[in-house]
Amino acid sequence: MRTGASARIAVVTDSAAGFPPAWRETGGAAEAVRVVALPVLVGNDILTGEHDDVTAPLMLALAAGSDVRTSRPSPGQFDRAYGHLAEQGYDGVVSVHLSGLLSGTVEAARMAAARAALPVEVIDTRTAGMAQGRAALAALDAARGGADLQSAAAAAAMTARDSSLYFYVPSLEQLRRGGRITAAAGWLGTLLSVRVILHVRSGALVPLERMRSAERGLQRLEELVVADAGARAGQVHLTVHHFGNEDEALSLAERLGAATDATSVSCAPCPAVLAAHAGLGVVAVTISGVRSRAE
Repeated sequence: MRTGASARIAVVTDSAAGFPPAWRETGGAAEAVRVVALPVLVGNDILTGEHDDVTAPLMLALAAGSDVRTSRPSPGQFDRAYGHLAEQGYDGVVSVHLSGLLSGTVEAARMAAARAALPVEVIDTRTAGMAQGRAALAALDAARGGADLQSAAAAAAMTARDSSLYFYVPSLEQLRRGGRITAAAGWLGTLLSVRVILHVRSGALVPLERMRSAERGLQRLEELVVADAGARAGQVHLTVHHFGNEDEALSLAERLGAATDATSVSCAPCPAVLAAHAGLGVVAVTISGVRSRAE
């Protein structure tokens, strides 16, 4: 097996990474990243794709108040992904995944990694969305630059650590149904009609602020992102995730591009596994870039 600069390193992630659809197409930035789909359960139906395969039925289910749940992928899905890469002649894999406090995905990846035919470094990003996606891309860039397996994994871990993820949620109902606001029940009380901004802290989704109007909620989300982006040095990448409200997200992305010095501002559908809990109308923003040493 080749080692060091001569090694061929592959990158695997899961669909919570939330890449813009065009990035997964031929020639796209994430074309070379292998993506394991996370299942979304709508009633008795299991949806395992992304984008058009999941978005329309998930939107209909959420609008109708149908039973929507999520599940971790089976270790067998990772067995197949890692096995296929071994057959293709790769020497190692960096496997970059959704926070272990939000899903059992990383546990399934570790189970498969322990019996894989090639070395696999599993990274719990402790985040989601394009904060996770940027970590996977960092591993890919490092591998293409000649990094060994451990160095490529370290690049992913560092990028994830230096990322932020904020959610604006117009309704707490879907989060309540999925049991995702239990820890915040005292803070939220019974005010399920409030709009909430949540963020990921140490791998968990926690409430940050609450407000009464959608207008103020989106305004406050914008303020938080502008302040966060301004506290970073070098290249800063923003992604605005949306579900059922693309025009609103595009407008926010345009304003963020004007209000920050971000290197890039992109839009992407909210990953189905996150939208299943956050509900229709969610807007999430990821921020990736090195935090200022002055912070």
